[in-house]
Amino acid sequence: MPTEQELLEEIKQVIIDGDEDDAPKLVQEGLDEGVSALTILNDGLIAGTNEVGQRFETGEFFLPELMLTGRALKAAMVVLTPVLQAQHAAETTDKETGVVVMATVQTDIHDIGKNMVASMLTASGFEVIDLGVDVPIKTIIAKAVEANANIIGCSALLTTSMPYIRDLLDLLEVMGKRQRFKVMVGGASVTADWAAQIGADGTARNPIGAVNLAKQLIREQAERQEATD
Repeated sequence: MPTEQELLEEIKQVIIDGDEDDAPKLVQEGLDEGVSALTILNDGLIAGTNEVGQRFETGEFFLPELMLTGRALKAAMVVLTPVLQAQHAAETTDKETGVVVMATVQTDIHDIGKNMVASMLTASGFEVIDLGVDVPIKTIIAKAVEANANIIGCSALLTTSMPYIRDLLDLLEVMGKRQRFKVMVGGASVTADWAAQIGADGTARNPIGAVNLAKQLIREQAERQEATD
């Protein structure tokens, strides 16, 4: 019988290998053995995804490997998502939800992490407008204005794409709309220090953390609104 750590390493490896047949089986095995869904997400699926992202950046992996990882992760999340949803959806109140516009910024076509976050936000009662990948920052802002969004969520896996998130924040300032939206940022290379440095409202280590951050930002918006009324 494998230990918990061995199971997590196996889950991580099938994500790296892009094995969409074994990924859901190993996730179910982990759950059956009592490994928490959040641990499987963090130390198995996300750990594998981050490793693939790093190998892509160094030129060891290419687009086909990313596509295989995406399929394996999607298959794994079919098993894991209902468990995560059951644990966290009931914890969200109507006062903690709102509209979130999400996108992977221009020049970046990676959406694995973004899709996981979008799924968890939707399951927690948020209205999510997912614009997809390689989205110009002006398009993101225009959609946020049109939808009267509360939060803009920007993702970038590539370090070469991350500056566009800074550009989005700068453009919001120039347009006089920075105070209108909370901005969450994410991606394999995004850190809390970098998010603070560019003036974002926060980042999260995993989709559950992103949901908790979104709820916190909604509460802050409501408190600010009450203070001005």
